[in-house]
Amino acid sequence: MPVACPKSTTCAACWSVMAKGLQGFLWTVLLLFCAVPPPGAWAAQMEVGGPGLGQPGAPALLAGGRVKRGWVWNQFFVVEEYTGTEPLYVGKIHSDSDEGDGSIKYTISGEGAGTIFLIDEITGDIHATERLDREQKTFYTLRAQARDRQTDRLLEPESEFIIKVQDINDSEPRFLEGPYIGSVAELSPVGTSVMQVMASDADDPTYGSSARVVYSVLEGEQHFTVDSKTGVIRTAVANLDRETQDRYEVVIRATDMAGQLGGLSGSTTVTIVVTDVNDNPPRFPQKMYQFSIVETAPVGTAVGRVKAEDSDVGENTDMMYQMKDEEGVEMFRVTTDGNTQEAIIVVQKPLDYESKKVHTIVVEALNKFVDPRFVDLGTFRDQTIVRVSVLDVDEPPEFRPPSDLMEVQEDAHIGSVVGVVTALDPDTANHPVRYAIDRSTDVDRIFNIDANTGAIVTGKILDRETAGWHNITVLAMEADNHSQVSRASLRIRILDVNDNPPELATPYEAAVCEDAKPGQLIQTVSVVDRDEPQGGHRFYFALAPEASRNPHFSLLDVKDNTAAVHTQSVGFNRQEQDVYLLPILVVDSGHPALSSTGTLTIHVCGCDSSGAIQSCNSTAYIMSATLSPGALIALLVCVLILVVLVLLILTLKRHHKSHLTSEDDEDMRDNVIKYNDEGGGEQDTEAYDMSALRSLYDFSEIKGGDGGGGPREGGLSGNLASELHALPQWVQNPDLDFSLFKDYICKKVEQADEDISVPPYDSFQTYAFEGLDSPIPSLSSINTWSSSSEQDFSYLGGWGPRFRQLAALYTGRRGEEEGEES
Repeated sequence: MPVACPKSTTCAACWSVMAKGLQGFLWTVLLLFCAVPPPGAWAAQMEVGGPGLGQPGAPALLAGGRVKRGWVWNQFFVVEEYTGTEPLYVGKIHSDSDEGDGSIKYTISGEGAGTIFLIDEITGDIHATERLDREQKTFYTLRAQARDRQTDRLLEPESEFIIKVQDINDSEPRFLEGPYIGSVAELSPVGTSVMQVMASDADDPTYGSSARVVYSVLEGEQHFTVDSKTGVIRTAVANLDRETQDRYEVVIRATDMAGQLGGLSGSTTVTIVVTDVNDNPPRFPQKMYQFSIVETAPVGTAVGRVKAEDSDVGENTDMMYQMKDEEGVEMFRVTTDGNTQEAIIVVQKPLDYESKKVHTIVVEALNKFVDPRFVDLGTFRDQTIVRVSVLDVDEPPEFRPPSDLMEVQEDAHIGSVVGVVTALDPDTANHPVRYAIDRSTDVDRIFNIDANTGAIVTGKILDRETAGWHNITVLAMEADNHSQVSRASLRIRILDVNDNPPELATPYEAAVCEDAKPGQLIQTVSVVDRDEPQGGHRFYFALAPEASRNPHFSLLDVKDNTAAVHTQSVGFNRQEQDVYLLPILVVDSGHPALSSTGTLTIHVCGCDSSGAIQSCNSTAYIMSATLSPGALIALLVCVLILVVLVLLILTLKRHHKSHLTSEDDEDMRDNVIKYNDEGGGEQDTEAYDMSALRSLYDFSEIKGGDGGGGPREGGLSGNLASELHALPQWVQNPDLDFSLFKDYICKKVEQADEDISVPPYDSFQTYAFEGLDSPIPSLSSINTWSSSSEQDFSYLGGWGPRFRQLAALYTGRRGEEEGEES
């Protein structure tokens, strides 16, 4: 506990405090404090006569020689994890103005004041009432005050002090980053670093050795070591083998107090994985493998698979395979399956049981990636022997030799031998072979084949000029098993013979001017020949014997399979002869030589001074008798336009005539007018045209039809004529007379029967009356016989608002008629 040095700055007064607790055996060393505060300490000074404030530092002299008395606060210490039954004494605060009479009251405030730390107000003793843990809180900051007990006056300035929790070794080292997993390559040298582990201790590293940790190996020290200070784990042996053991569990211990006796320790388990290196070569489990395959297996067929084993893992097991003997390379090839690392043996050439029944090959396996560090361990490859047995099957015949070209002269007779094909059964049984021609390749049956000998003969007359090549397919099959069939394509070339005479290339025509001079070239002629001699064509030209003495023209053989015709006389007269026919004899060079005669037509024409042809008789005649294409098209268009106009006029006339006829003939159906709708009500004044009802029927025919009709009919007609301009009226009469309508209808029917142009309308409907049960009298004018003066339409006013307009029309009309009569 700091005390005040009341008199001099050089005073060396000290004090000691005995700590209580731990059954009286734990003593606390007296802490010596000087009156001069250390750096950072807070000093408060108090005058004898009363309180006062001063500056930090040594006590100053007052006026009159008096010296200020002061006190210095420093930190207190308390041991953690106190287990005593009584409160632990921490220290004492005291003011030099305290005379021990209890007039001063000491108080503290701050962290833990009143709960963890209690103070005796009279003596200033501070005790800790709870068990402290430095790992949770290392120090507590508090403030102390000294007050007058009577007046509560502050005798000393408030001072801050620290109670520091003193550490003891109560926390063991802990590995906070576990679990630990490391790896090291197999066959690594001794001392190869694997990984580093670190343990932490919660004790105070600045106080004693409580936090000084050292490492050691509890389990696994045969293969690994650990650095006691850094915790780096290293290999202890050089023969770590992944194939023997690929994982190690090593227990590492960390001990505090630098490993001294009584230190606390903690441990962790480190998993060390041994990684693979390519230190094992591939090895075949067997030294010999046997496979079998049929001789008809096509090229590319897999014979079998073999696999070499490698104790390594990952890419260190990647390998490739190869053939090591010449026989194997020739007949087979080996590939590597990248997924399974197997060697696939594949047929490379067709197999033949009759030639070789067993093939022995050597397959070698080797690693793709070889680590040069382990080359001295041995060769990283291995070999095995593979025996492939070829199985015999019934094979179809084989053509020998496989020649596919034959030749025959086109003048060969039917049945002539073109050639012979040969096929043999490759099996050891050597069955007899039969031959045939695939008729889908020889539909016209131009060739035949002897089924036993394979001789191909002609079946029809050949003509090279029609077909110079024939492609046929020959079949060879076993005599007792026709399912074993072989096919061979055969080309037959037809050789040419000189059987076609040469001919002029075209029917040549030439023109010569009347004033042509001798030796003038008129035409060059060439020849075609359907034959194709092996030495090429050579033709000879000459005038036919009947024209050899021709005085007008001459023929010159140019020696290049063409001939030139020249004039021989001076001038021609087309009035005397306008056309000359010159026969030309052509002979080929074949054996035997063939010839033909062609005719050159020469026209005599008129020419101008430059020699250009102006006109020839035949040409002028043809041109005069022929129209140009443009003129012919124009003429056809004109004729087509005239035909269309005529048809249009006839159609319009016929349509006009039928329209007039339909207007003259009365159609009964057109006289029916619908009027049985009430209309739009009172405001609808334009819904009906009443004149249509008044002029519905025209009885002019009835008036003039009978001539001297009876007085009843004449009187009735007169009355009807007068009623055409009156309003429609209705008189309820139970005895209705429809004779007038009957006569009218009968007359119309008679007219229709006599007129053959009228369609047979045989459906008539009567709209003369509404029916028997209508509560409202009919307003139709059809059955109105009496005069409008006999009707009283005043009752229409009682029908309601909807008939108000109708009542106004009828009553208004009635009033007008009465006015006219008066």
